[in-house]
Amino acid sequence: MIKAYLVPHPPLIVKGVGDGTEIPQTRAAYEQIGREVREYNPDVTVIISPHSILYADYFHISPGDKASGNFAQFRCPQVMFDVEYDAELAKAIADFAEQDGIPAGFLGEREKSLDHGTMVPLYFTQSKRIVRVSLSGLGFAEQYRFGMCIRRAIDKLGRRAVVIASGDMSHKLGGSYGFSEFGVQHDSYVRECIEKSDIRRLFAVDPDVAENAGECGLRSIMIMCGALDGLNVKSEVLHYEAPYGVGYLTAKFTADGKCESLLPVIIADKQAKIQQIRSSEDEFVKLARANVEHFTQTGRTINLPDGLPGEMLENQAGVFVSIHKNGNLRGCIGTTEPTCANVALEIIQNGVSACSRDPRFEPVTPDELGDLTYSVDVLFPPEPIADKSQLDAVKYGVIVTSGHRRGLLLPNLDGVETVDEQLRIAMQKGGIKPSDKYTLERFEVVRHL
Repeated sequence: MIKAYLVPHPPLIVKGVGDGTEIPQTRAAYEQIGREVREYNPDVTVIISPHSILYADYFHISPGDKASGNFAQFRCPQVMFDVEYDAELAKAIADFAEQDGIPAGFLGEREKSLDHGTMVPLYFTQSKRIVRVSLSGLGFAEQYRFGMCIRRAIDKLGRRAVVIASGDMSHKLGGSYGFSEFGVQHDSYVRECIEKSDIRRLFAVDPDVAENAGECGLRSIMIMCGALDGLNVKSEVLHYEAPYGVGYLTAKFTADGKCESLLPVIIADKQAKIQQIRSSEDEFVKLARANVEHFTQTGRTINLPDGLPGEMLENQAGVFVSIHKNGNLRGCIGTTEPTCANVALEIIQNGVSACSRDPRFEPVTPDELGDLTYSVDVLFPPEPIADKSQLDAVKYGVIVTSGHRRGLLLPNLDGVETVDEQLRIAMQKGGIKPSDKYTLERFEVVRHL
């Protein structure tokens, strides 16, 4: 048997960190959840926390037999927790993940202490036997599949279980992280999906909106939903508020009978979205994709196809090729000035570099090709500027130069909303300190999607 809940994790809600009166409606919803969990008396509580060990391509399961933690980080060391890990269930989850080809397990633990994303739920549920798992940077379908492994392990061992998705909504609703309309859009969308028990629609959330919203709970929810796969789920929002510029959403998920697995639908929807994107590609992006696919499969670059427009064959320009997977960057390499005879050859050259030579990523593999989307930026020649007042993070890219060091950032990037943020990232990429002497250049681009 299984029960499931979505909860936020503001430390301020813990008496001692706060005074016990903050965010009273969220507290009331949390206390209701705590009562329900204690009355249910589960054998184990599985807590999915975005503040446990997080890897881009791996689901971390906390190892060992027990763990402890406290709120010393929030000036409240007297509130502490000692829990037992259900090591047998944790191993069963890892075993099922391995069988399904999902990268998950006990490797890479950097911090044994419980994190606040785990301890805030523990404060209200008083659970003593848990399994703690983290998210990964993998795609939405992979989060769901990992949740299915959790459920299979629970069923195999006959555990009476509660699954808790710990996670806040947007952090950009006007507090210390600033305000973004994406935050309002994201929280409204997720809340509506849960109000309508529409799990399928939840997986259609725009990854760019979620990233720009600064959320930390979406993948927790998706793992939890995977643990409910094959059950007829009714979800109920208990409360939502954003008093400090962070969205706090509490909800309960109740299973009532069985239904068909949602996984095939989630995968089909994902592929349909990719095909929709590809159907609108222009010639620049079509060439980038065809070349990456050909190179990844054969190790050779593509021959220039017939029928390319004159602007690709007659013009020279710097070009950046960007590759994305599941809404995340998968590779991006470019040239600020032309190095090839024309733009088409520049795309081919930099597409190879983006898929195989970006030092931040492993080379793209053939089995990834169906999940990739592309963009191509064609650069105007850069021009020197006197200072940052002549920049615009949406309109202009920036090049920061200090001696032999150079950092570049394209314009109009998701999550880069200010010139100061644009400069900070560009300087970081070039290994340039704010105290160093440097010069600035700006450039415009034409972005092809």
